[in-house]
Amino acid sequence: MKKILVFLFTAMAVMATASLALAAPEAAVASSALDTIGKIALAAGLGIGLATLGPGLAQGMAINGALQGIARNPEAAGAIRVNMLIGLALIESLTIYGLVVALILLYAFPLSSIITRLFA
Repeated sequence: MKKILVFLFTAMAVMATASLALAAPEAAVASSALDTIGKIALAAGLGIGLATLGPGLAQGMAINGALQGIARNPEAAGAIRVNMLIGLALIESLTIYGLVVALILLYAFPLSSIITRLFA
């Protein structure tokens, strides 16, 4: 558990300082539309990242529990496997919901006409 916490805090520190190190004062974006697009892209990226973190851990724990159950009672392997697969499908749907929210943030917001004009 300590290794996981150290990894998470290190990753957060790198993400927090990378934008400061790469930012240049003369490269400031004057357009508020581009600033808003950047914020939405950041929100979508963080949203999908967090949406995959929880279900990924939950899937690992579910598989661990199923394998331990099969190891203790091999006769019940079929029932355990079916229930595990149903549980994994339900857990995976949470990640898909996060992806849908991220796509909605990216493509269905009021400034979409500005984006199409920028890249056309």
